[in-house]
Amino acid sequence: MKNHTIAKMMLGWVMLFSLPTSSFGWNAPSINEKPFVIPEITEWKGGQGNVALSGRIIVKSSNIKAIAQAFSNDCEEMFGWKLAVSSGKPRKGDIVLTCRKSADLSDESYQIEMGTVSLPMVNILSSSPKGMFWATRTLLQLFEQSTHDRAENISLPSGTIIDKPQYPLRGFMIDVGRKYIPMSYLRNLVKVMAYYKMNTLQVHLNDNGMPQYFESDWNKTPAAFRLECNTYPGLTATDGSYSKAEFIAFQQLGEQHFVEIIPEIDSPAHALAFTHFRPSLGSKEYGMDHFNLSNPEVYMFMDSLFAEYLGGKNPVFRGHRVNIGTDEYSNRNPQVVEQFRAYTDHYLELVERYGKQPMLWGALTHACGNTPVRHEGVLMNCWYNGYAQPDSMRQLGYQMVSIPDGLVYIVPAAGYYYDYLNCKHLYENWTPAQIGNKRFEEQDPQIEGGMFAVWNDHYGNGISVKDIHHRAFPAIQTIATKTWTGQLTTLSYEIFDEKRMTLSEGPGVNELGRLPHEAIEKKEISPNSSIDLPIIEAGYDYRVSFSLDCKEEEKGTVLFESDHAIFYLSSPTTGQVGFSRDGYLNTFNYKLPVDGHVDIRIEGTNKETRLYVNNRHIQTLSKHEVYVIKPSDQLNNMPGAEYQPTVFAPSAKMYYVPTLVFPLQRTGNYRSQVTNLKVEAIHANR
Repeated sequence: MKNHTIAKMMLGWVMLFSLPTSSFGWNAPSINEKPFVIPEITEWKGGQGNVALSGRIIVKSSNIKAIAQAFSNDCEEMFGWKLAVSSGKPRKGDIVLTCRKSADLSDESYQIEMGTVSLPMVNILSSSPKGMFWATRTLLQLFEQSTHDRAENISLPSGTIIDKPQYPLRGFMIDVGRKYIPMSYLRNLVKVMAYYKMNTLQVHLNDNGMPQYFESDWNKTPAAFRLECNTYPGLTATDGSYSKAEFIAFQQLGEQHFVEIIPEIDSPAHALAFTHFRPSLGSKEYGMDHFNLSNPEVYMFMDSLFAEYLGGKNPVFRGHRVNIGTDEYSNRNPQVVEQFRAYTDHYLELVERYGKQPMLWGALTHACGNTPVRHEGVLMNCWYNGYAQPDSMRQLGYQMVSIPDGLVYIVPAAGYYYDYLNCKHLYENWTPAQIGNKRFEEQDPQIEGGMFAVWNDHYGNGISVKDIHHRAFPAIQTIATKTWTGQLTTLSYEIFDEKRMTLSEGPGVNELGRLPHEAIEKKEISPNSSIDLPIIEAGYDYRVSFSLDCKEEEKGTVLFESDHAIFYLSSPTTGQVGFSRDGYLNTFNYKLPVDGHVDIRIEGTNKETRLYVNNRHIQTLSKHEVYVIKPSDQLNNMPGAEYQPTVFAPSAKMYYVPTLVFPLQRTGNYRSQVTNLKVEAIHANR
């Protein structure tokens, strides 16, 4: 779906630029207030009036031609109009791009002069293509807050922007090991992050579930390594993985958007995917999710695994950094602590040997010992001060990434850490200078920046990729601001929170399934066809209603579907109305009649899904407690099914979440007649 359609639909475009004021009986032009952008601009000098655009981009530097063209393409994607790109002589209203070294501009900073020179135009200056790219994200956000449908009708507030990040690393860590995240989403995630000037995406490629949910049996506990692997055929997860080719293409997309992809292979704990493949590598003392560090085969195995992705002229891991994991290994045996430290140093050195900067999770306070672990040029994710005291790590010489678990960890529907980040607290109080309860000076040279994380700890809890994104998007907007603008923010959180809703997710992205003000209606819906709506799915909070003249339907009859979900008139297992997404099947306690007329209404939020028939509430599927979910029972362990989970351990409780972003891309092969489809937002999507 084109973003210009979304833009026209978006709720409550906020007027962000000041208007002339009246004083002493005559109209005096006011000084323009700082325009709203995420992250907030770090320096603004307001002018008077506006500069109208001509619809042209003039490129003054050959190394930014691709960025200029991408900027023009993004305008077409988002708004339906395209800026003409040339290298001609600037004219009134042109956007002029110049990239040259400047002592006043760092690699990522940029300057935009809007209508403040003799010829009214928009002049952008950067020291590098990266800074120029960030400048174009700022302009896209300004364009997005205009109601005009032609470039020539857009005007920008006169003034000068000088914008530079307070921290060089601004990131997000996503766990794809415990839950497979499709590559299509990861690619969209890069575009979203880039739109908000976040430049680092760490991908946690392997992990495992918790054995208490799986009969306390390591053999039954799910684990996954998500990359294609030729060195060890059979190691790659069968429930979802990435080929080398698509992972390389993913990193290349990141490079085009100036988002570094940091791959992470986690060991010697969280290693169950490897010990499932080769049980001799596992520890009988600490559990099979731990490597037995006394076994030399562990080193042989991991050396070969890293070599597959780091070796050769065109390595699979293309970027500057690689994370080796090293979190949460047992420290109860001092001798094993020394083995852990030696293991850590070995893989830091191995990554360096391949020409990459090594990263690791902080664990060296927890694993305090005598065996030396290198620090020079090493970047540490400081996540919990009990595992790595950041002041001690700073003294040792580590570069640090602030990712404190008590502030920036999301574990969806787990009942611990955050389900959604406390964005208000973060916006008002946090910058990367705070790591846990330790606060350093702003822009301390050993603090590289900050991240937040999504950990998918609970296999089988019903959380979808859409649910993850619903949690991640407001966090991206907030963390982007607090890592770029830092303590220089000027807006209250309430104003920021209101205005952030006026911005989309980025060019060509609508993972939230945002809906317009007005309802979308279609009188008749034919089977086996594209529904041909301006949206392909309805995101939270929505209401979808339609009428059915019923005929008998076979089990598995699809009404609507998208690439992400299916809504059934008759579910495959019970014949009840239901839906599936991300491998989970949910059913309502209702079967359609074999003939007659019914009016159906579905309402969905980020917490529940409700069914109404003929205006009568049938059932609400909402978050509820479940115990010990087996992967083989996943499709049966849902409301409406007869399966009753076995409670192997009363403490092994998790929350199951039956949500649905409603699919509206295609119709299925049904026999009933479908009419009067209506799709509407219940209230503003967040």
